[in-house]
Amino acid sequence: MDQWLDSINNANDTFWLWTLIPLLTAVSLLYIVGTKGVQIRLFPQMFKSITEAPAAAPDGKKATSAFQAFAISSAARIGTGNVVGVSIAIATGGPGAVFWMWAMAIVVSASAFAESTLAQLYKTRIPEGYKGGPAYYMQYGLGKRWLGAIFAVVLILTYPLTFNTVQANTASAALSDAFTAAGLDVGTDVNVVIGLGLAALVGLIIFGGLRRIAHTAQLLIPFMAFLYLAIGVAVVALNVENIPFMFQSIFESAFGMQAIGGAAFGTVFVVGIQRGMFSNEAGMGSAPNAGATASVSHPVKQGLTQAFGVYFDTLFVCTITAMIVLTTDPAYGENVGAQLVSDGVTASLGHWAIYPLTLILLLFTFTSTIGNYFYGESNVGFLSGNRIVLNTVRWIVVAAVFFGAVASLDLVWSLANITMGVMAFVNLIAIAALSGVAFKLLKDYDAQRAQGRDPVFRREAFPEIRGVQVWGDDMTEERSLRLPKED
Repeated sequence: MDQWLDSINNANDTFWLWTLIPLLTAVSLLYIVGTKGVQIRLFPQMFKSITEAPAAAPDGKKATSAFQAFAISSAARIGTGNVVGVSIAIATGGPGAVFWMWAMAIVVSASAFAESTLAQLYKTRIPEGYKGGPAYYMQYGLGKRWLGAIFAVVLILTYPLTFNTVQANTASAALSDAFTAAGLDVGTDVNVVIGLGLAALVGLIIFGGLRRIAHTAQLLIPFMAFLYLAIGVAVVALNVENIPFMFQSIFESAFGMQAIGGAAFGTVFVVGIQRGMFSNEAGMGSAPNAGATASVSHPVKQGLTQAFGVYFDTLFVCTITAMIVLTTDPAYGENVGAQLVSDGVTASLGHWAIYPLTLILLLFTFTSTIGNYFYGESNVGFLSGNRIVLNTVRWIVVAAVFFGAVASLDLVWSLANITMGVMAFVNLIAIAALSGVAFKLLKDYDAQRAQGRDPVFRREAFPEIRGVQVWGDDMTEERSLRLPKED
């Protein structure tokens, strides 16, 4: 089994290093040049777009807002990778890996802008509002439904099933460790009890549909980000004298001037880029499934919102983890994963801090689980509109959460890396092929802003763009029904 796992991991590393990373970089550079650096040039507009009020949905209730779509995608993005992934990057690649995570986030946010803009353009209408994603722009934009079907199947295998078993396993381990730290004798069946509880909670949310998922994400994302920020600020404040050394070590390690833990420049560079990609998911084709659900007046607005999500994930949440680790004198090579973070937190704040940190890990894993499920639901809908099929998938997801809490998942995690790589490869080819469409949308957005107008898109103005399902005269009526912002 170990030999098989090593073979899978080696194949995965080779595919990512020599195929996927270069492709993602090339597509991102294509969009940076073609959009004149949209992710930097229009950074102020990201905040305006994320607060836009939604229209009424066809069923008369509130449609999904830009912020709720952002929260759903952030729920999937922000998970244990922001804690464990960053810690592993620092432990194996040194502090310089953090710099390359930052750099990659800025570059690939152009791809994030593109995929969510295209998902908005080619979305379709449902009673609750809208649905869409890469499978939909492959069908309607490229005219290749078969390619969309391949993408949808791979995403379903990756996110709601495999990734959710991993998230549940992490949550179970975090709770078990907290019980042990508290001196509680919980017995050998504790993971079964935890698994049943997690499965029940996840089932309650996902059987409630899109609105319950959106509202849950909207409530939990700001709370857990604030809680993690509070802990991070407290740790850094107690170690403020180490901040100059922290930045010095990041930049010296990033460019090979300081090798820490035996990590040469090549290792630092590759580890930083890989961990950043795993964390923010830009170009993977996952976040557009959430971005397509938002009710906005122009597709570019949601593209900007989702590009901001990359910054929020990597430049904010991941940076908090990096600062906790690097300002507390980490022991490189001795600890990996969340242990580096927990050691830094407890050394600075005391043993009690392990409990709020455990709560944060649980929130990270739970929100990732519901976000991952939502991506799966969107793609199940692409393959089949049968309600029985959807409910069957929901029950399988609940079972996967329970299984993840009680199982050892080394093989599943290794296979997930492969399927996620295939999913990203298909998506990147699609957004590269549709780059001309994305550039037209951005040009229209810029032109309307230059005229002092709030950009509004109508498909009648672009007869050469085929396959657009909404954005006609019916959108004008919807915009007149735009509701006030939520409290």
